[in-house]
Amino acid sequence: MIEPDTIKLLRECDAGVKMGIASITDVVGHVTSEELRRLLTDSRTDHETIESELRSLLDRYGDDGKAPSAIAKGMSHMKTEMKLAMDESDSTVASLMTDGCDMGVKSLSRYLNQYKAAEEDAKDIAKRLISIEDRLGSDLRAFL
Repeated sequence: MIEPDTIKLLRECDAGVKMGIASITDVVGHVTSEELRRLLTDSRTDHETIESELRSLLDRYGDDGKAPSAIAKGMSHMKTEMKLAMDESDSTVASLMTDGCDMGVKSLSRYLNQYKAAEEDAKDIAKRLISIEDRLGSDLRAFL
């Protein structure tokens, strides 16, 4: 049966894209470089586009999606605040976001492999989200 894997993959993508948007929102106000700010806001826009597509697909399946784990979101926010309190630099922002992108790529790749029976539209969204995270992580290295 394809549908359960499809919904599970879409839920994980939903949680991941929400986490990405929240993380970018947490750090973008601390950025001084216009180039870094543009990179982050462009990526947030890409995430929001995927989020909208996910919402449509989840609605089609009658599913509410999945919020990021409260613990993961809280720990991420706390780590961000602590690191930026010690060193509010573009390099710190880039480091935090690179770590987040790496975790996103890793977990989304694992879910893509785990839910092999998912429909192609769900797999496509997961692959595009992985690509967005991977590209952002790579682009951020110039600011480390």
